[in-house]
Amino acid sequence: MSAADRGRSGTRAVRLGPRSVAALALVSAVGVVAFGWPLLAGTGSGLAHSADAPWLFAALLPMLLAVVLAAVADTGLGAKAVAMLGVLAAAGAALRPLGAGTAGIEPMFFLIVLSGRALGPGFGFVLGGVSMFASALLTGGVGPWMPFQMLSMGWVGMGAGLLPGADRLRGRGEVLLLAAYGCVASLFYGTVMNLQGWPYLAGLGSGVSFVPGDPPSENLSRFAAYCLATSLGWDLPRAVVTVTLTLTLGGTVLKALRRAARRAAFDVPVGFDDVPARSGHSPSRCGHMW
Repeated sequence: MSAADRGRSGTRAVRLGPRSVAALALVSAVGVVAFGWPLLAGTGSGLAHSADAPWLFAALLPMLLAVVLAAVADTGLGAKAVAMLGVLAAAGAALRPLGAGTAGIEPMFFLIVLSGRALGPGFGFVLGGVSMFASALLTGGVGPWMPFQMLSMGWVGMGAGLLPGADRLRGRGEVLLLAAYGCVASLFYGTVMNLQGWPYLAGLGSGVSFVPGDPPSENLSRFAAYCLATSLGWDLPRAVVTVTLTLTLGGTVLKALRRAARRAAFDVPVGFDDVPARSGHSPSRCGHMW
């Protein structure tokens, strides 16, 4: 492996092995069903007439997220990655309350997107979920919606790490790519979280409510109207803040994250060599990285 290749791989704080990839695929598949079951359920489906589906998914997702975190930790989450995860998760949790309750302004999206890009999709997924969990504890936002928020933010961080050109694209072009992605991701997050809460409006007699048993196309049109009427005023400011912060601070933050990752040398194991005993000194062991 060349020095350049070692440098690029060393910035991946979490190495995704077969088990962690399988766990991520599983929780993502279940997450798609958990968010989209009102649109996926046909007229004759028993799920379409069930009022318990949102609660079942709210109970299932935390268990699956725990499996994913365990699988990722088992395959590539070392002590140095845990330390960086703790620092960035704390920063993300601290950023979220800055805009809480103010028209959807959430600066933590900016940090999650840049961290996922600089440190890889595995780290981005874990950071997104852990940051959302920590911020929920900090702001008192714990509820059945929390696992959905954790999964959605995990997707945001993982998607940033999967963007093309991670090893080659640098400078203004990369910042513009991340700004565009941050805009789309901010709107995506709001849309999928709307799917989580929208079915609870069933039976309210509103023209934007979910109607159990109706064809998916009709419910989809109601959902689109629901998004336009209720959340667009929150999703657009979130996207604007994310784009603005990325364009103004993105280059500097990316350099800082990559510099920290290179110095951490995530792919370099720590070991110890025996040091020959000197006169008057007892044998000791000296730490080295190789």
